[in-house]
Amino acid sequence: MPIDQETEMTRAEVDDFLSRHETGVLSLARDDEPYSIPISYGYDDENQRFYVRLVSTPNSEKRSFLHSTPETRLVVYDDTGSTYRSVIGKGTLEKIPPAELTPDQIAQYGEARRPLFEIWAQGRDELDIELYRLEPETLGGRRIVVDRGE
Repeated sequence: MPIDQETEMTRAEVDDFLSRHETGVLSLARDDEPYSIPISYGYDDENQRFYVRLVSTPNSEKRSFLHSTPETRLVVYDDTGSTYRSVIGKGTLEKIPPAELTPDQIAQYGEARRPLFEIWAQGRDELDIELYRLEPETLGGRRIVVDRGE
């Protein structure tokens, strides 16, 4: 499969892409140890910020990573026909105390539709629900068109 064309996405294309999607893969790194999870996010295209609601259990690996203030990458991607698109944001997650939320931020968390609490084996009272913001230091996207030779 030769690549016909690879181009960087403009800021407007990145914002449009992220606004039309709601899920990605969040990768956290602590020392030499990686951790990745699928997540849902809300996206503020004006400020290029992500809002994420993460659920963990008391002894979960996720919680131990989150509490270590790890470096973070969020990858959002799709493929449509012969076109692949991906956007990567890199930065540090910032935990947001619920009491400090503005109405606009609350609306962004409303866009983060997952996780559905009903999928957890534990009761809701055993789950730790934390709100995070990712304001990427870098945010960029690529579009790749592949010649499938069909």
